[in-house]
Amino acid sequence: MLLARKSQDFFPTLFNDLFDFNWNNNYAVNAAPQMNIKENKASYEMEFSVPGLTKDDLNISIDKEDNLVVEMTKKTEKEDKGNKDEHYLRHEFTSSQFKEIMALPDNIYKDKIDAKVENGILKISLPKREIEAAQPSIKQIEIH
Repeated sequence: MLLARKSQDFFPTLFNDLFDFNWNNNYAVNAAPQMNIKENKASYEMEFSVPGLTKDDLNISIDKEDNLVVEMTKKTEKEDKGNKDEHYLRHEFTSSQFKEIMALPDNIYKDKIDAKVENGILKISLPKREIEAAQPSIKQIEIH
């Protein structure tokens, strides 16, 4: 007996069963993780829910336009090549990817941004810096 989850998608299930074809086999899932952003006197704190991801699955950078770029990629193996005596009857684990681009405020120390992943939570700390108030520049223009 094949263990299967009931689905409302009749035709994909019918074709999967009849033709041994998985409609979602080659498509990546792009699901946005849940995100929290907190502010305190010293910093902005960002948290992303990333269960099952490690630091090798994550990439955080600042692009040339001073945006914070958070990328996540999780790839799964297509086949277990080690054991020829077993095969999947149903394989729903898929690859997933996500990319978030956020404009950074001017009052951030870009060289002191810190990130860590722990217990399925990616934490990014954006330390604040004081911005000097711009002095109005008063200049007399001579008329010729």
